[in-house]
Amino acid sequence: MQVTNAGEDRSGDDRIVERVRAIPEGFVRTYGDIDPRAPRRVGLVLARTHGIPWHRVVRADGSLPKGAAQRKLLLREGVPMRGERVDLREARLPAEL
Repeated sequence: MQVTNAGEDRSGDDRIVERVRAIPEGFVRTYGDIDPRAPRRVGLVLARTHGIPWHRVVRADGSLPKGAAQRKLLLREGVPMRGERVDLREARLPAEL
């Protein structure tokens, strides 16, 4: 098995970007939905990549890592909320999509 630095493994980053871009308006996915083996890497890729719908990725409990700015964008898309969290029962994109 070859070990590479995270900066060298672009195929994994590309897969993450592709999965985030595939989230349709009005839905969300969690970091673990995007990459179950490396949810923290998803956050790193989101921080480094511009022009993708970063706001559609939330924590496993539906909470918003980027707070009010993320909430505003999600509400604009019609994502249902339960208090301060996304209602994942309604807004989480099914795994098979």
